[in-house]
Amino acid sequence: MKRMWSLPAVVWIGLITSTGWAAMKTQTVEYKQGGTTFKGYLAYDDAQTGKRPGVVVYPEWWGLTEYPQWRAQELAKLGYVAFVADMYGEGKTTTDAKQAAAWMTPIKQDRALMRARAQAALEQLKAQPNVDGSKLAAIGYCFGGTTALELARAGAPVLGIVSFHGNLDTPNPAADQIHAKILACTGGADQFVSPKEVDAFKKEMQTTHADWQMNVYGGAHHAFTNPKADQFGIPNIAYNAEADHRSWAAMQLFFAEIFGTPPVVKPVSAQPQ
Repeated sequence: MKRMWSLPAVVWIGLITSTGWAAMKTQTVEYKQGGTTFKGYLAYDDAQTGKRPGVVVYPEWWGLTEYPQWRAQELAKLGYVAFVADMYGEGKTTTDAKQAAAWMTPIKQDRALMRARAQAALEQLKAQPNVDGSKLAAIGYCFGGTTALELARAGAPVLGIVSFHGNLDTPNPAADQIHAKILACTGGADQFVSPKEVDAFKKEMQTTHADWQMNVYGGAHHAFTNPKADQFGIPNIAYNAEADHRSWAAMQLFFAEIFGTPPVVKPVSAQPQ
């Protein structure tokens, strides 16, 4: 695949903290897949030197909004290089559910396309000079959680996958090609993820002998990690602070395991308004 890189405007955010974490660097990375131009979002702590683990972030159906960018910055604070995938092209975003559904549905119905776009973003992350290509992971939120799981089902060379309130269903269950460890974080009150879907996912994981775990957060609905979820006024979409903080902590312990790093857990910062 030919990579198309933009000449990005680099945004420097000077952040001085008591721990010495000093400089975050973010930039837009332009790339192509299947004739479509995509604009991903890269974030890392420039105060660190040497190669480090990389994490792809697959966003909700709203597209590459400020929310996944904030999550990427939080990952950068933890010492990772984070890259937010653009699943729609040209970095498109929306706050309109009908528009989001119109963009998402064709991709969700074509899992080969979903996997191809997911893989293209992974390749951009791996190509970064400060990324250790042997230590890659992917996380995703809602639609992005589904995307991250499809990446695992495709046998992508990542060590771990974390799905936050993503749908667990797939028209193409994995056979034996899952190499990544999997952490699925789901809401116990999420009406978009049925008990039948959960059971099918468990059976799929068991059949493939995958190394997997599932955390179910009681009372949590869909999009429980997004502090602004309630603003959309959509039934079954609601923020749950406890589930957000617990799942973020679970992710950090999971990453410590797969990357072989000390198990340090830091709370997520408040999302900028």
